[in-house]
Amino acid sequence: MRRMSPLLILAATPALAGPAADTTAIVPGGQPGTNVEMPYLMAPMNDADGKLHGYAYLSLRLTAGSAAAALDVRNQLAFIQDAWVRDVNASPVATADDATKVDIPGVETRLAADAKKILGAAKVAMVTVCTVQVSDLHAKQTPAMADSTDATALKIIPKSRCEAEKVSSPEKSSK
Repeated sequence: MRRMSPLLILAATPALAGPAADTTAIVPGGQPGTNVEMPYLMAPMNDADGKLHGYAYLSLRLTAGSAAAALDVRNQLAFIQDAWVRDVNASPVATADDATKVDIPGVETRLAADAKKILGAAKVAMVTVCTVQVSDLHAKQTPAMADSTDATALKIIPKSRCEAEKVSSPEKSSK
């Protein structure tokens, strides 16, 4: 008779393995291992008449339905990115009333639908626009160089919506 490994015995008897992990706890942005940072996306900012006003640089995060689905997202990354580029160039990403503002909820919904067409609905939980930087087509002034000590320049750096959702880890005490 073969000897059973201790790991196999613990897996077969959950009561001996200790308290079960809480799988229903929702971590903003998805469970660990399901968030996939996507490549930047450059979207034209057109008004209702189709006139180009500038470009929006979007950093995106796709939250997969499971850790296994996150691997599929990484494998299909080029196809997802291609669909997203086609989407933002086919339909405007700007709000209806202001061609210099991005319709973030609308863009997230559209891009999630594109990803679901490629991967399947169960594999995509959501798409989050982390940061938006809008660059005017005709700049009104020449941009100045800024360094990290310039407090006024740091205010123009957009805060990531994804950073606010990260769960802080407990700090390790130094010995």
